[in-house]
Amino acid sequence: MTGGPGGDAIGDIPFLIDSGLNRNRDLIVMAQRGTLHAQPNLACPEVDRFYADAVGLRYDAPSTGRLLVRATNECRHRLTRVTARGVELSAYNTTENAADFADLRRALGIDRWNVYGYSYGTDLALTYLRRHPRGVRSVAIDSVVPPQIVSLPWTWDSAGEGIRTIFAACAAQPRCKKRYPNLPRVLTDQVRRLEARPLTVMARPPAGGAPVKVVLDGGALVNLLVANAVPAVDVPAALDELARGNPTRFAQARAAGATPVLGEFAHGLTQSVACSEWVPGYTRADLLRAGRRAFPGFPDTVLAQAPQLPFEYDVCRAWSVPDRTAVQRVTTVSTVPALVLSGTFDAKTGARWGAYAARTLSRSTVVRIPGIGHWVVPQSPCAQNVLASFLARPTAPDTRCVSGLSPKPFTITPTPETA
Repeated sequence: MTGGPGGDAIGDIPFLIDSGLNRNRDLIVMAQRGTLHAQPNLACPEVDRFYADAVGLRYDAPSTGRLLVRATNECRHRLTRVTARGVELSAYNTTENAADFADLRRALGIDRWNVYGYSYGTDLALTYLRRHPRGVRSVAIDSVVPPQIVSLPWTWDSAGEGIRTIFAACAAQPRCKKRYPNLPRVLTDQVRRLEARPLTVMARPPAGGAPVKVVLDGGALVNLLVANAVPAVDVPAALDELARGNPTRFAQARAAGATPVLGEFAHGLTQSVACSEWVPGYTRADLLRAGRRAFPGFPDTVLAQAPQLPFEYDVCRAWSVPDRTAVQRVTTVSTVPALVLSGTFDAKTGARWGAYAARTLSRSTVVRIPGIGHWVVPQSPCAQNVLASFLARPTAPDTRCVSGLSPKPFTITPTPETA
């Protein structure tokens, strides 16, 4: 069960194979309803084009939000008129998504199977386990999104946890601590500085091609960190360089968004899920308060936008799907064996939420992998071994490799005086 919502599960197959998921058993991958290989596909090339253009715009400016809403409206208009009846956007939700997987098991004639999901796929997996427990031998959830807790304010909690953990790991490494002291203060200073006076630079996308115009404001900087667009091991160096007038690492990471693959990601599924299940019940004031708790020194213009989901209240007004929180924002209670994996550097789905979800999974094993960000298994050989042992023995996985792990050494650049 892939992430997003809206990700391409078929595109994940190389990562899953490289992680060994099919080494000793069959691997079944299904495109979720509305995604790239499904019919209909709720792709929004209009939104893809907006995000490509947005690298040259202020991240959180009201004018940027209006462009996003316009692109969303264009996509909605096209999708709901793609046939005589159009697409029923309210049918693209986690309940129906989970029912599709239950139908798949029955259609394939499989008595029992193991379920693995990451990111939004954990929200889906926990919903599936709650509503369709029959035939589930075990559940592994990686980078956990608890369905009863996920909301726009929750994104700030996860962002704060992940970024603070990176800074704490630097402080625990003597060379990093000496070279990059006071990283929280540096980040706050740079967010405030860029929000007041955004930088406009030309940067070459990492994949190559001509340089593109990039705008770095405070919101863009924060969201690059949440998205792990700059590898965690380089974050202290990148912030130090930025503070000294060199924005190259962050500018190149932002430039990567200028070359999307149009139609690959199903933004329509994203909005149908988020607008019906995550956004209702919390106000803009709730979101702002959550941001202030996570990052007290950041400007309100930054904190008013949920990480990775900017202008979502306005987008959801345009998308217009009914509130489903009463049936979806529910805790999963289960005795099915569960493996709960989290990366300590994950700023999208904070590591503490794995343990939170596990509280009502009575036969669960909670594993935190130090120094890893979002989607743990492809990044960690230890996590791959733990998952393999869990699939072999769901109630007694071998987690011994975890105790010897620590974050990798951070990148140390010369000081200006010695360079």
